[in-house]
Amino acid sequence: MRRARRISGCGSLALLLSAAFLAPGTTGAQAAPSVAFLAHQAVYDLSLKTSRGNASVNNATGRILYNFAGSACEGYTTEFRQVSRLDAGESKTTLSDLRSTSWEDGEGKSYRFKIETRMNDADVTSVDGIAEREGTTVKVKLKKPKAKTFTIEGAVFPTEQVKLIIEAARQGKSVLELVIYDGSDDGEKVYNTLTVIGQPIPGTKAPAKPDATTDNEKFKSQTRWPVTVSYYDRATKSNAGEQTPIYAMSFELYEDGVSRALSLDYNDFVIAGAMGKIDVKETKPCK
Repeated sequence: MRRARRISGCGSLALLLSAAFLAPGTTGAQAAPSVAFLAHQAVYDLSLKTSRGNASVNNATGRILYNFAGSACEGYTTEFRQVSRLDAGESKTTLSDLRSTSWEDGEGKSYRFKIETRMNDADVTSVDGIAEREGTTVKVKLKKPKAKTFTIEGAVFPTEQVKLIIEAARQGKSVLELVIYDGSDDGEKVYNTLTVIGQPIPGTKAPAKPDATTDNEKFKSQTRWPVTVSYYDRATKSNAGEQTPIYAMSFELYEDGVSRALSLDYNDFVIAGAMGKIDVKETKPCK
């Protein structure tokens, strides 16, 4: 699960990934081992978990629809939609609607994406582009919001990010740093990410809060890990102290790439995402 980041214009999502510790600027893509991703469609119901400090968010509702399919030989397709409503009191509400489709090849070298965002009754904003990685360099060609070509050093794409997190977890690693490009915001945003991986949870241990995975036999034999990924704007320079993440996403990650128990932390408030439904799909084996 990844790209679960857009709520009321704060940050950009999903869900939410090397066998070794990777520092920013290291691709690690060629060393990524095989991860058998599960083709599936999941629905997450959103609600307000916490409101901090002077935040005026009184309530939050919404839903994420996440559709993932493909294989290492044919590439991975992701369809994502997040609709959310924030209530700030005094009849002030913000409705956001984010839709995205993307394709990423099995080796993490090519990434195509289209993203549309609408806030309240404003016009839809669109991002459309393609990114190609050769060695440590990613070349991005944007069609929308304006035609532009630029390069990024050391970045990986979203599905590759999940692969790297899963392999790091399997190897008992607890910290992973990656540079991520997913085409979000205006298509030019690049993130430094810090991933913290907790102790493995055996499939025989039921979740504290039951959801759609609880009684599904597919997940009872799988290990999962508590994961928190903090996203930092790579373009922002911090002159004093630690840089504050734009947002952080916590979840439990299964070995097949499925995520449950989402928590989206936007600093001023936190949104919970409970999996309400999951449909497992067939994946064609590579020839």
